Amino acid sequence: MWRYVGRRLLEVIPTTFGILLLTFVLFNVVVGGSPAVTVLGKGADAASIAAFDRRYGYDKPLLVGKAGSRFDSQFCNFVKSVATGDLGYSTKLNEPVKDVLKRGVGPSLSLTVPMLVSGVVSALVLALVSAAYRGRLPDKVILFVSAVLMSVNYVVWVLLGQFLLAYKAGWFPVWGYEGPYSLVLPVMIGVLSSLGMDVRYFRTAVLDEVYKPYVLTARAKGLGGVAIMTRHVLRNALIPIVTYVSLSIPYLFTGSLLLESFFGIPGLGSVSLNAIQSADLAVVRAVVVLGALVYQFVNLVTDVLYAALDPRVTL
Repeated sequence: MWRYVGRRLLEVIPTTFGILLLTFVLFNVVVGGSPAVTVLGKGADAASIAAFDRRYGYDKPLLVGKAGSRFDSQFCNFVKSVATGDLGYSTKLNEPVKDVLKRGVGPSLSLTVPMLVSGVVSALVLALVSAAYRGRLPDKVILFVSAVLMSVNYVVWVLLGQFLLAYKAGWFPVWGYEGPYSLVLPVMIGVLSSLGMDVRYFRTAVLDEVYKPYVLTARAKGLGGVAIMTRHVLRNALIPIVTYVSLSIPYLFTGSLLLESFFGIPGLGSVSLNAIQSADLAVVRAVVVLGALVYQFVNLVTDVLYAALDPRVTL
């Protein structure tokens, strides 16, 4: 196993370099290079724009530096800064990008982690009940409610929750990040908006196992329905479920853009939105790189979990 993990970690190096190259081309070439005019305004003179570019390094060559200093270019400095943990300087907030990200990671995780855990547990329980009573009333009710949840737009849930539960009933704060209680309504909305799709996917994964021979053998041995579903069927259905859940884990760190914006939570989602609106390319670029690195790490952990969950899977 450790040889496999070591090989996968070595693969992260060229993959990360490719991510950095694509990110650099996207933000420094495709988008248009220096954001001086956007930040300073259309009325900025040439001297102010030149001073801005000189301060943030936009006056240097893109990929390869000049003779005598080939590595003194925007791309080389970008790679060097990421390798050393220095993600650049925010042109909007006038502070290091790493400080901006540190300030936003806590609120984002406090919102997205409870949302993921409670959503996965709720969906798994409902999926197991639905599969156990397949074709009967509980199954039909769960499928109907899931279809309704999937049909309602995400923004509608946000507006209904804020208007009915926060504004009218006064049970939750409408806006702000003042403690755990201010996250209850956003977490509820996040779980509710994804519950329908999660239940249907988990139910399909469980039903793929229900009709296999080992389930009939377990029934023949006298095991009850609850024991079969939890000890045997669920374990074998976890591989597609783990794959499904792992795809959403990187977003735990990059934040929930809509929820943070609607509820005034100062996480990475709202930080990213503000950075896009103010052309703070260093912050946007750092969030993209962070999400890509987390995604690689999650893929590695997911592959190792496959072997832990199912002995038939070899690394």
